[in-house]
Amino acid sequence: MKVSERTSGVEYAIRDIILHAKQHEKSGKEIIYLNIGDPVRFDFKTPDHIKMALIDAVNNEENYYAESEGIPELRKAIVEKENEKGLAVVDEDVIISNGVSEGLDMVLASVIDPNSEVLMPGPYYPPYASYVKFYGGKPIEFQLHQNGGIDVDDIISKISPRSRAICIINPNNPTGEVFDKKNLQKVIDLAAEHDLYLICDEIYDKIVFDEQFVGIGRVSKEAPVILLNGFSKSYLMTGWRCGYICLNSESKRLEPLRTNIPKLARVRIASNLPVQLAAVQALRGPQDHIKTMVEKLKRRRDYTVKRLNSIDGIRCKSPHGAFYVFPELDLGRSWKDDKEFVLDFFDSTGVLTVNGSGFGTKYGSSHFRAVYLPSEDVLEKAMDKLEDFMKRSAA
Repeated sequence: MKVSERTSGVEYAIRDIILHAKQHEKSGKEIIYLNIGDPVRFDFKTPDHIKMALIDAVNNEENYYAESEGIPELRKAIVEKENEKGLAVVDEDVIISNGVSEGLDMVLASVIDPNSEVLMPGPYYPPYASYVKFYGGKPIEFQLHQNGGIDVDDIISKISPRSRAICIINPNNPTGEVFDKKNLQKVIDLAAEHDLYLICDEIYDKIVFDEQFVGIGRVSKEAPVILLNGFSKSYLMTGWRCGYICLNSESKRLEPLRTNIPKLARVRIASNLPVQLAAVQALRGPQDHIKTMVEKLKRRRDYTVKRLNSIDGIRCKSPHGAFYVFPELDLGRSWKDDKEFVLDFFDSTGVLTVNGSGFGTKYGSSHFRAVYLPSEDVLEKAMDKLEDFMKRSAA
């Protein structure tokens, strides 16, 4: 039986690495999972008012198909949120998706043809490259400066007649970099000048530590900006799968997408209705948990970065947002690449991280990604194991 060639380019290192870990689960060996960015699996719990809204929706028989584009109440609440962040968007330009991943899938399916190219910062979040490849396109990595700023000259050198879009994640996954207004303006100008879509993922917009977050809407004006966002991270609704697409309402160049993306929304029928009703309350209800979560994450970030930088053979920049570290490794003679390091580290200690090359071979290699979501005692245990492992490997 044949399998489509499209699936051959699909990779997701963050979850693919679990296949290796499952072999060890059966042995009863302790595993410390630092691979998946799911705060709800740790000590960050979905706020009660959001859970009650879901329960009430189900009990009130709100269990039927919703409108394909999303329920009006949620689209309106999203407009209020994104307008406040600076994006000009109206209800009709909001489409609800089953998580940001489905929204990304619908957007890239709508803009990519075979052999077209999509630019994305290296390192990048793996589904961006996988979806581009799935639809016959080619992901093109562009470089960031050492300070995390956008290297405009590098982007310009990689724009070609086949280029369709520029993607950014702000705050970034896996590095935790946060683009400031100046850098966002640079990428907006490039997209406008070269007639490219700008796809901006702001799922971590409320998880920022050292500076004020600036949304892409502050500089969008009439640029063809497509915003992706959702409820998994800030609202601790990871398993509920609710995200959204916003099309910049001031951009006339997005008119074809206004017609075509809703077609894909209709084909997949609808997003989960009870979850959408709960998402309305997430946006309009108490927001206290966000400040508490960010304060807790900042302490864990500071501890993790300090410990990593105290270990010989590891260098780690301090992330400004999200909940990941992306340390650089001195592989030396011990490992041929970062994937071998991650597997060796796991086999020796039971601590599961993700190889950096899974986020792009050009700029991700010789790195690994880890979450600092666990409690301090778990992070301490993981860092102790890493320190001992590096010492033994250097001996």
